[in-house]
Amino acid sequence: MSQLNRRTVLAGIGAGAAAMAVAPKLARADKAAADEMVSKLIGGVKPQDGKVKIKLPQIAENGNTVPFTVTVDSPMTEASYVKAIHVMADGNPSPGVASFYFTPTGKAEVSMRMRLGKTQNVQAVALLSDGTAWQVSQEIKVTIGGCGG
Repeated sequence: MSQLNRRTVLAGIGAGAAAMAVAPKLARADKAAADEMVSKLIGGVKPQDGKVKIKLPQIAENGNTVPFTVTVDSPMTEASYVKAIHVMADGNPSPGVASFYFTPTGKAEVSMRMRLGKTQNVQAVALLSDGTAWQVSQEIKVTIGGCGG
């Protein structure tokens, strides 16, 4: 059994300090990262503005639990329906908030809560059965971040 001596302890402290000095800071997504993720999720289709509505508070007092609702104008029939809704937040550590998948029944609407780290844009993109994509984006001011910020 080996003993801890001063040299071993100092070497361990030095290695820990070196690791902390070169460790990257908590990365944040940006608009480009969010757009790249959206492009992959919807197969490279260029989203158009319209058909999608997002309901968010203008100001979130606490970013730990921010409610939102996304609605897409669609008849939700076999001939025309929403296949997916993807929600992105471009200022969080990872831009992806949630993805929802639909069948041609019911209503194209989702509600939930998300965590936001800072003031940022929240984007919702809907992919329709005809291959088109529609989007909306809204800025939300966050006074106390929910992602460690």
